[in-house]
Amino acid sequence: MSASVANASKSPVFSRTATVVLVIGMLLLFLVAQLVGVYLAGALLLPSADTLSVVDILSLGGSDGTIVSLSVLFSAVMLSAVSIALVRMRGASLKHYLAVRLITWRTTLVMLGLWLLYALISQSLTYLLDEDTMLFMDVLYRSVNHLWLLVLVVVIVAPIYEELVFRGLLWSAIAEQFDSSAHPKRGALVASVLTSVLFAAIHLQYGFYELGSLVVLALLFAYARYRSGSILLPIVLHIVNNGMAMWQFVSQMP
Repeated sequence: MSASVANASKSPVFSRTATVVLVIGMLLLFLVAQLVGVYLAGALLLPSADTLSVVDILSLGGSDGTIVSLSVLFSAVMLSAVSIALVRMRGASLKHYLAVRLITWRTTLVMLGLWLLYALISQSLTYLLDEDTMLFMDVLYRSVNHLWLLVLVVVIVAPIYEELVFRGLLWSAIAEQFDSSAHPKRGALVASVLTSVLFAAIHLQYGFYELGSLVVLALLFAYARYRSGSILLPIVLHIVNNGMAMWQFVSQMP
């Protein structure tokens, strides 16, 4: 039985109004955390930062690999802490609401197979359409002081806290608003679509092609969340996806 079906007969942790506020608030927090992280790191690391305006620091820092990496770390801590605090404040179980459950090898292998299919199709379309999906990464790679820091935040940190928020907190909050015994899968479907679109929307550094690809990828993560009833499988897929993309990018650099 999926987590969505299991919760169908229980009172929602968040009301509908609270869910709307939660979604908007978490999206705004993503933006604010990134900006604050870039500003704080930029104020510490940029040459002559004390003579620069806030706009200058954000502009220069937003294209510096080290500063952006530190900003991601800052965002991860802030958003993870807020997500955990909100669930605790509502009196819900963190393990249950954020879907921290063991996953089976069979389900993991099936989802890895689906991800591989997605990756092959995505790579083929990127080649056929002559799209360059690594422009932003190229800027970060050439400006970061320590490559391991960029790899850490892209491959490990970002997947964990992004899944915690989107396939954890927001997925559960949205799904419980539409769960019912008559339509046991409706909550999961609505949550999957909405969180996938929202997930793509926070990646403002990408163009329309990349955003479309991100929506499809996020739907795959959401399906993994639904099929396994656990946030761990989307995290695994997210890490594998980012890890392969990073390996491919670094291996092509001179």
